[in-house]
Amino acid sequence: MASKITWTEEGRREDAAIRREPQIREFPARSIAGGAALLLGLGGLGVGVALIALGAVAGATAAKVTLILTGVLLILAAFFSLCGLNNVAPGEARVVQLFGRYRGTIRTDGLRWVNPLTSREAISTRVRNHETAVLKVNDAYGNPIELAAVVVWRVEDTARALFEVDDYEEFVSTQAEAAVRHIALEYPYDAHGEDDLSLRGNAEEITEKLAAELLARIAQAGVQIIESRFTHLAYAPEIASAMLQRQQAGAVVAARRLIVEGAVGMVEEALHRIAERDLVELDPERKAAMVSNLLVVLCGDRSAQPVLNTGTLYQ
Repeated sequence: MASKITWTEEGRREDAAIRREPQIREFPARSIAGGAALLLGLGGLGVGVALIALGAVAGATAAKVTLILTGVLLILAAFFSLCGLNNVAPGEARVVQLFGRYRGTIRTDGLRWVNPLTSREAISTRVRNHETAVLKVNDAYGNPIELAAVVVWRVEDTARALFEVDDYEEFVSTQAEAAVRHIALEYPYDAHGEDDLSLRGNAEEITEKLAAELLARIAQAGVQIIESRFTHLAYAPEIASAMLQRQQAGAVVAARRLIVEGAVGMVEEALHRIAERDLVELDPERKAAMVSNLLVVLCGDRSAQPVLNTGTLYQ
């Protein structure tokens, strides 16, 4: 019988804490096309250099100081403005913060300009693969098994990925292994009943449950699960030979059952046709002998060795 897994109150509180409602969500940051900002910045640098040059050749001291000071300030302002330029590559986003406060995310690729006072952190939104190590756990029947899974994922909400968890990549890795272990504890490797789910016999259903488990665990980090599947599933080495014998015995029993069902049907059809065509009159004892002989021939592992009876059935 499968052992049922019970959750303690502490486990429920921990699970609820993991799946709490996120405090922050992504929204677009205010940004403009970077081409115009780049031209303005370069123009400001050029004008500033020109003013300094004019101030250097000016005759009046007041005009010289004014032109040089204005040129320097203009160069500093243009340089400061150019610091707001960001080069956003395809499959990448920039999380914008102003004095520690989240101010939005830039997802438009190309050259963009934002407030130069903000800090911008690049985060990849490309599709990634994470393959767990081969984990050794006990299934629902307590048998030690080995399994591994691959998770295809990407960052969907950059704000939650950056601010809701400490390290979203490590979070995905840890939660993926936890989900795989939890699924393995809930289901047996091989089910004893025909209607019971098993890891080996119901791959599609178990994969769907693994995806749902991962979604519930990782959604808080703003991560989207694209696909998840098991890449390795086997009994642990210490019981692999014993379980192989059990599987072989089950296969032999199933084959024998099918052979017996077919043989009984053939014997029944043979008796029915003999009686229908009135080929020979069979009393119950002769019927029993015929049924026995036919079953031996049809169900035997080896070829039948005929025995000629020169007497009668009763001698």
